[in-house]
Amino acid sequence: MAKKIARGFATLLGVVIGIGIVEALNRLFVSFGLMSMYDKLLPWVIPVIFIAAGLICGIITFIFSPRLIAAFTAFIHAAEAMLADMALVDIFFGVVGLIIGLVIAFLLSTLTASIPSSWLRLLINIALYVMFAYLGWSVVTKRKGEINIPSWFKRGQKDKSGKTSGAARPKILDTSVIIDGRIADICRTGIFEGTIIVPAFVLQELRHIADSADALKRNRGRRGLDILNRMQQELDIPIKVVETDYEDLTEVDAKLIKLAYDMGGVVVTNDYNLNKVAGVQRVPVFNINELANAIKPVVLPGEEMTVTVVKEGKEAGQGVAYLDDGTMIVVDGGRKCVGEAIEVAVTSVLQTSAGRMIFAKIK
Repeated sequence: MAKKIARGFATLLGVVIGIGIVEALNRLFVSFGLMSMYDKLLPWVIPVIFIAAGLICGIITFIFSPRLIAAFTAFIHAAEAMLADMALVDIFFGVVGLIIGLVIAFLLSTLTASIPSSWLRLLINIALYVMFAYLGWSVVTKRKGEINIPSWFKRGQKDKSGKTSGAARPKILDTSVIIDGRIADICRTGIFEGTIIVPAFVLQELRHIADSADALKRNRGRRGLDILNRMQQELDIPIKVVETDYEDLTEVDAKLIKLAYDMGGVVVTNDYNLNKVAGVQRVPVFNINELANAIKPVVLPGEEMTVTVVKEGKEAGQGVAYLDDGTMIVVDGGRKCVGEAIEVAVTSVLQTSAGRMIFAKIK
């Protein structure tokens, strides 16, 4: 039923457009100094022309209305999806910029009133409104980072319990975490909520690494691109490429922190230095190395285990073994047991942001 109503409305709109075209052509001829059709044609011919033009355009729109309606519906859905992915602060500043651009276009359009041709004046005014509306939206949105925005507006207000309400913060991926590859497995667990953001400058850095003359770097870059493609194809989490860039910043890490601050997002990385810099600038960070350390089994001093010493340690008499999760065990007196499976007792555990080390002695 809705499609029939829409098709009927489109047909009626086509009739009105046909009548309007005839009237517009008549005014165009008059603007060129030609005689109006009202003065040149017989009175009964004019209604016939309007009716014929309306019927022709109405029939054309009736035939093509299904495609027009489908295209219009697709446009509305795309616009709705785009606005749903945008942060509230982006929409707010975009609307502010749009209004500013339209006001400037209105003021400039008063200067075109002296143009004698109404058609030329109309075209110039349309160009002014479209151009300044786009510039207003684009410039204000890109420069919003220079305005001190309240955190409650950018990241959601806090309720009575002190928790932040609203949608989940976007997760912004660093180059290192993409190349690492574990992010894909973490996303499959469902621990991440919200949109995964891949900045365009991170993609560009990945392309440069993939095109490097160094074989090791080239393989790492291609691995990162393959992981991104696999994530887009296999995961249900929305992954979005953001074209926002900061020309005044040269380092990718600085751009990443700036983007996370502007979007109210979380930087996902395994880079220790980036983690610290982001923390100083009060930008939330999700470090997958810290996650990996947090889910490792807890080992307490005094526990006994069987390990295989794989190599000599740095200090005299020490041997090095590893748990199944990669945790390094330094065995006091284990140098003489390289290649052997021995029983050891844990003496101490050292936990750092870079990982965990276990110190043990031969039982």
